[in-house]
Amino acid sequence: MAQLILVPTPIGNLEDITLRALKALRDADAVLAEDTRTTGILLKHHGIEAKKLIAYHLKNEHKILERIVSELKSGLTYALATDSGTPSISDPGFLLVRECVRNDIEVSCLPGPTAFVPALVMSGFPCDRFVYLGFAPHKKGRQTFFKELAAENRTIVFYESPHRLLKTLTQLAESLPEARRIAVCRELSKKFEEVLRGTSKEMLAHFEVQAPRGEFVIAIEAES
Repeated sequence: MAQLILVPTPIGNLEDITLRALKALRDADAVLAEDTRTTGILLKHHGIEAKKLIAYHLKNEHKILERIVSELKSGLTYALATDSGTPSISDPGFLLVRECVRNDIEVSCLPGPTAFVPALVMSGFPCDRFVYLGFAPHKKGRQTFFKELAAENRTIVFYESPHRLLKTLTQLAESLPEARRIAVCRELSKKFEEVLRGTSKEMLAHFEVQAPRGEFVIAIEAES
């Protein structure tokens, strides 16, 4: 039976994967991988050898979409794995899922890692109502993005790269009320995991001295 299985993969520690995820990767006719090298390392670590890997990423997903859907319709089962976390969450996956739904191909998503969830929980900010915003825009729409952050009264979670962290913290300090706290979460699930909490200005002062390294998730406290 044709099936697409979205397989969440570890966001850092290779042991953070479920038995169901390993079985899905092992049993699939092929694995669609955002980076075949990264997925190959994960498969090898867990003893899954000789698995067909097909590159499926943001730069080629439009080009190979029709072929993948055709292969699924022929009765194959494919697993989709991105470099880390759950496919479609700030990663490739949405286009393929949409086309599978349109073509009556069964889609399932296994539970597993997503970086913004532990960041939200560890922030100490209210979790009953929150909004996830993916990555902050690099250029176009960036000013609007920060204006909307200031107007949002729910807890906010978004991703940022180390290269843009200082710029983002500067803009947060300029746009948020001074007393509104943020949490900066770094290298979640990895050896040097770190969660720093304080105002935007305090976080900016910290990272101006301590150069940003690793992957970051930023949480902003709900407005009281």
